[in-house]
Amino acid sequence: MARNHRVFIAFPIEDERTRDLLVGQMRNNNSPFKWTDLSVKEPWTEQWREQCLTRIKGCDGMIAIVSSNTAKAAGQLYEMRMAREVGIPLVGIYASQQNRPSSLPAEFRDVRVLDWTWPNISSFLSRL
Repeated sequence: MARNHRVFIAFPIEDERTRDLLVGQMRNNNSPFKWTDLSVKEPWTEQWREQCLTRIKGCDGMIAIVSSNTAKAAGQLYEMRMAREVGIPLVGIYASQQNRPSSLPAEFRDVRVLDWTWPNISSFLSRL
């Protein structure tokens, strides 16, 4: 029986539309994955941090959307640090060919960052 995996999507709030496209792609491919995130449009409180960590711990993997907004996305970078701390597999995908950052924050050390293609995404998901 196929197992339903839960995937956390970390993204800069400015790239919320890109997150929506990723969720739509996962739906269109009828993948056996559920996703979650904890997007906020306000300052991060201790309660948000606790909720975020709880959700991340309940996931099998994390996909981080990478764009020129990533370096200043404190929430996304926090989510990635928490995933690493609790041992959640993590992959980055570029939001687009045109919106790639010239460098990546330290949170991406040892994280594979791939082009956004369904074969790249499904390959990561199949290893969970």
